[in-house]
Order: sequence, then C-alpha cells, then structure tokens
Amino acid sequence: MIMKPRYLAVAIGLILSSTAQGADTSATALEARLNALEKRIQIAETRAAKAEARANAAEQQVKTLETRTTSNERQTREVARNAELTQQNTAELAKRTETLASKSRDDSSGFKFSGYARSGVIMNSSGTSTESGPYVTPTGQTGGAVGRLGNENNTYVELNLEHNQTLASGATSRYKVMLADGQRSYNDWTGGSSELNIRQAFVELGSLPTFSGPWKDSTLWAGKRFDRDNFDIHWLDSDVIFLAGTGGGIYDVRWGDNLKSNFSLYGRNFDSLENRYRDDTRIENYIVTANNFAGPFQLMLSGLRAKNNQDRENAGSQGISNAADVGFHSMLAYHGDTFYGLREGTSKTALLYGHGLGAEVKALGSDGRLTDEANTLRIATYGITPLSKNWSIAPAVLAQQSKNRYVSGDDYTWVTFNARLIQQITENFELAYEGSYQYMDLDPQGYSDNNKVKGGFYKLTFAPTFKVGDISNMLSRPEIRFFATYMDWSKQLDSYSSSDSFGTDGFTAGGQWNFGIQMETWF
Repeated sequence: MIMKPRYLAVAIGLILSSTAQGADTSATALEARLNALEKRIQIAETRAAKAEARANAAEQQVKTLETRTTSNERQTREVARNAELTQQNTAELAKRTETLASKSRDDSSGFKFSGYARSGVIMNSSGTSTESGPYVTPTGQTGGAVGRLGNENNTYVELNLEHNQTLASGATSRYKVMLADGQRSYNDWTGGSSELNIRQAFVELGSLPTFSGPWKDSTLWAGKRFDRDNFDIHWLDSDVIFLAGTGGGIYDVRWGDNLKSNFSLYGRNFDSLENRYRDDTRIENYIVTANNFAGPFQLMLSGLRAKNNQDRENAGSQGISNAADVGFHSMLAYHGDTFYGLREGTSKTALLYGHGLGAEVKALGSDGRLTDEANTLRIATYGITPLSKNWSIAPAVLAQQSKNRYVSGDDYTWVTFNARLIQQITENFELAYEGSYQYMDLDPQGYSDNNKVKGGFYKLTFAPTFKVGDISNMLSRPEIRFFATYMDWSKQLDSYSSSDSFGTDGFTAGGQWNFGIQMETWF
C-alpha cells in the first residue's frame, strides 16, 4: 500500500522511538504496530469521508433552502400582486353592481301592459241557449256565488296600461288606466251592445323624499280605482272584499316593522231618486276607510254617508221601508302562508259585518237600497294545497245572514260549500273537477214581489283542461277548458221570483246539463 507523507513521517518517528527505547524490539512487533496504525488511519479516513459527505449534504440543503426561499419570496410577491388585482376587481365589480342596480331601478320605469280575459260558448243538452253564471241562484243578488267552472256564459276583457317612473331623488310615480268590456253575444261585432268602460284611471306617488317617520315609504294616490288590497275567491268568482270608486288616499303608513295602515276616501253614486219635488236627485255615497295590517292580520273599518238617500222607498208586504243614509262596515281577516297551519299552501279567512249602508259587506258602498236597520254578517274562508305530486285541491266556504236588508223583517240566509280538485295528467293537460252546494232560507217579505223559499242547489263540473304554464299551480294561466256541468235544485226555489233564472221556460228543478268550451288568461 502507498502511505501518505504525513503518515510516513509519523511511522518513521515511531520506529525511531521504538529503536531508542529498546533495541530488542523485533521486526515482527514493528510490523504488527504498523498494521494497527494503518487500520486506525483507514478508520480516520472513513470518518473524514463521511464528515465531508455530511458537509456536502448540508451545503446542498442550504442551497435548496435558499432556492425555496427565493421561490417563496417570488410566490409571496405574486400573491400580493394577485391580492391587489383582486381588490381592484372587487372595486370594479362593486361599481358594476351599483350600475346594474341603478339600471334595475330604472327598468321599473316605462310602460307596462297587462290584462285579463275569459270567453267561451255554453249550451244545454238540447243544443240551445241556457241559463248559467256564478250567481245563478236566488241568493245571487246578495252575493251568493256557486262557482264559475263550467258555468260562465260571457266574454269579459280587461286591458291595463301603466306608466312607471323612478326619479333621481328616489321618488316614484305610477299611472294606470283600465279598459273593460263585457258581452253575452257570440257575434264577432258587438259595438251595438258594448259595455266598454274605463274602470280605473289613477296616479300614485311613492317614496317622496320629503316624507319621514311613519310616512317615509308611503304612497299617495288619487283617481278612479280598485283598492289595492281587495281579495277574492277566484274559482267562485266572488270577492271577499271589493272597495272601489273615485277618490284618494295613502298606502303603507308604517307604525312599526309589522304594523301599517292605509287611509282612503272613495265616492260612489247610487241610482237617482224619482222625486218630482226635488231638483237634485243624484245620490252620492262617500266611504272613509282605515285598513290596518299587523303581520298576517287585517282589520278594516269604514264609515259611509249618502245624503238624502233616506228618501228612497222600498215596498214590501208590511209596507214601506226607507233606505239608509249612513252606515258602517268592518272586516277582520287572516292571510295565512300555509293551508290552515296543517300543510303547505295558502289560506285566507275573513269575518265581515255591516250595518245600514255598510250591510252590503262584499261590494262596499254599491247598494243604495239597504235600510237603516239592515245588518249583515258574513264569513268567508278558502285555501289551496297540493295533495300529492299530481293532485291539488281548493276548498271554499261562504255563509251570510242579512236581516232587515231591504224591508223591515226580511231575512236572507245562505251558505255555500265549494271545492275545485285538479288532477295533473301531463305537463300540458289536467282534469278539473268542481262541486258546489248552496243552502238557502230566504224571506224577502214581499220585496220586489219575491216569495219566501227554502231549499238547496248543487252543481258538478268536469273540465278537461290544456295549459302551457306551471300545471301544478292551480292559478297559472292561460288555459283552455272543455266542460260538462250538471245542476239541480229544490223545486221550491222555482217560485222565488218571476224575474230570476229559476222557474223560467226550460230551466226548472229536475236537472240541467250544460256543455261548452272556454279560455281564461291573465298576465
């Protein structure tokens, strides 16, 4: 083996030292020592090599860490730049959102067109004209509806034009006009019998910046209109409350988060009096209303005044009764967002009471022949709920008792039970079923030569229906219906009046079939 110089010098030194200490040391012993020394030198070399390798590895790790640190710094700078860009993008997005919101507000401005229409043909089993209508029974004059499905014989159209505007101050304005016409003629040209009418023409001003406190978000209105918060039972074609006329008022005076009020003054006209001793026989009826809402509850209070209407005379078997010139009306209602708290759906219930001129509790202020002793109590409740994926139901109950309505001692008592059932067959076809029963106990005390009667009426309708909207929604439109309706009633009801539908030629107790087709739409 070849020894390095430093190791060789050490070895010579050791040899010389060993020679000086004892000349008797043999060559064999010297060789053994040299071998041991060589092993120790090899072990030292190995350790040095390992130490050098560890040093190299450590140096490599340091370089790796330096590389990673440089990369991290670069990534950190990149993240910082991205964060800055994100912040800029967020600011830009906020500006765009604000712009879109502004555009959305502006989109509420402009003209809008909406409407409602129904039209169809109806005939009896002999293929001739027939008596029909949602108010076909003797109680129809007091609001006793029996259901509209397969029972309507007219064309009725409403056309609504609106212009809405939002000003820079945040204030809003709304102008609306409604044209309406009703016809029972099947002809294509009905100008000679047209009932075309402007039913509404009013202006609203809302969110006025000078208003504060409870008036801050209120809306002023004036003109001719239907009250905004009227509601009805559509499938009966019966309003629960219908307040309309010409006047003005304010909506949404907020006293708290869940408490608000509407105030209005409406004017209506009754038929003119036939009085040769009076020059001015026009009767104007004024209705002052406070309509209050607390969460789902509604309390409506109204007072009515029609000067000189007391000169109107109603004749009955017991003599003459004078009409009222004042009255009041009240309604307590609950607007539920479930089906009577039992399942999903909606429901509404209302209790109405009126006295004097307020005794026409549905179409408030529309009847000028009510006496000053008239009292009417009505309850209305209805709801809509799905029974399953393909079935839904809408029941309704209306009941009313009205005493001293037109002459002293009269009594009009009735109750209607109604239900419409919808069965979905496909996404565009359903089967509609409707049943109604109305019980009547009527004692008009000879008013209008009507007779006292008691009895029941029922109606059953089957209507295959096509539609293109959400067929699971009972109130979605448009739809086209084919229908077959069967009606029958107590024979005694035929003798109630000589001028109503019952008892006329071809329309007497014993059963009546009606057939037809009808469309209905709104948008």
